Amino acid sequence: MVEPINEAGEKSGDTVIALVDDDRNILTTVSIALQSEGYVTRVYSDGETALKALLDNPPDLALFDIKMPKMDGMELLRRVREHSDLPVIFLTSKDDEADEEAGLELGADDYIAKPFSLRLLTARVRAILRRADAGSPSGEAEGDETETTSSSITRGKLFMDPARHQVTWGGQPLSLTVTEFLILETLAVRPGVIKSRNQLMDAAYPDDVFVDDRTVDSHIKRMRRKFRQADPDFSAIDTLYGAGYSFTDG
Repeated sequence: MVEPINEAGEKSGDTVIALVDDDRNILTTVSIALQSEGYVTRVYSDGETALKALLDNPPDLALFDIKMPKMDGMELLRRVREHSDLPVIFLTSKDDEADEEAGLELGADDYIAKPFSLRLLTARVRAILRRADAGSPSGEAEGDETETTSSSITRGKLFMDPARHQVTWGGQPLSLTVTEFLILETLAVRPGVIKSRNQLMDAAYPDDVFVDDRTVDSHIKRMRRKFRQADPDFSAIDTLYGAGYSFTDG
């Protein structure tokens, strides 16, 4: 059976990723890297042009640069979120935690700081797509069949369901990025055991990519902030200076 092909030359079973960045070198480089992994790409050089296309014909995932003319990535994400839960990863050249936090609060699934490894980027894309599949109707059905092989985690007030990428604290749902989820899962699997920053990054980043220690600390800081919005007394993630982090379920 021949799969139907649309006007853009895309087959019905293709995984489509949209790239929105005003840097044509990045568009070309990232597009080639993703195509080599089997993805179909659509590229846009500004947010205004991308917005209509993203809403009229949604891809499976989108990568947004933050700093763009006409409409920046923040505004583009805000407008997309009014109509769609399209998975989005931010690409940012700003070493500014406020921008990263604002993007996550607007509904970005993750962010990657420039300059970035293409191996890291494709690994994060795969992780986000797996999470999106797990949240889809077909993905939920598949998760039900494999429940016994993907155990949930309960530690005091914490509940995690890795198969569905769900987290609650005292019954209140929390929205964690893929990286935050993997870091928390690594800590919660063995309460009280100290995990170094390197161990946490090995768990969160599938490829052998150097990540600065500050990145780990930033993820932990954001996680704590999210948990404290649900519970101002949250203190389950301990910092052991010079050693790493641990999770306390007591």
